[in-house]
Amino acid sequence: MSVQILQEIAQTRRSLYVLNKDLPISQDEVKQIVEHALKHTPSSFNSQSTRMVVLFGAEHEKLWDIAISELRKIVPADKFEPTENKLNMFKAAAGSVLFFEDQEVIKGLQNQFPAYAANFPIWAEHANAMNQYAIWTTLSAAAVGANLQHYNPVIDAEVAKTWNIPANWTLRAQLVFGGMGAPAGEKSFASIEERMKVFGA
Repeated sequence: MSVQILQEIAQTRRSLYVLNKDLPISQDEVKQIVEHALKHTPSSFNSQSTRMVVLFGAEHEKLWDIAISELRKIVPADKFEPTENKLNMFKAAAGSVLFFEDQEVIKGLQNQFPAYAANFPIWAEHANAMNQYAIWTTLSAAAVGANLQHYNPVIDAEVAKTWNIPANWTLRAQLVFGGMGAPAGEKSFASIEERMKVFGA
């Protein structure tokens, strides 16, 4: 695969919010994409602390019903309709990938390498984010739309109870995926000159 193809795939990865249940690939292919990222995405000290849960169909819908229920408790009733509409848009998709970090792995590394203890939680977040990007980009290459959400910690307790999540797994993000119901909007870019410096070239 050429550099140009990899870059083109990266450019196709966008936040798509109008999703449906008509996946252009099979559920098994989605699972393979998630498994491949989980296996091959790098992590500091090869910690492999990222954990994932993949939800399809009714299990996916259950996640967003949980979000609706939990947010209803904290969003004023007279302002809840836009929030509910947004969550129902996620529910209309085909599935979700939940990203977690295993705190026992992180604490084990902190104990083993105390000089780097403060950095292990940060490095774990880096690995988790790379997993998110790898899956999102690969789904995009397979013509699957997706968007990344962060309803943790509001939904954490109910998610843990519903899917029997270990207590040492901390929820970090939710990737919603499905068939593309509408294209992504225009994307603006900040100046590269303000964001990047090169020395020695």
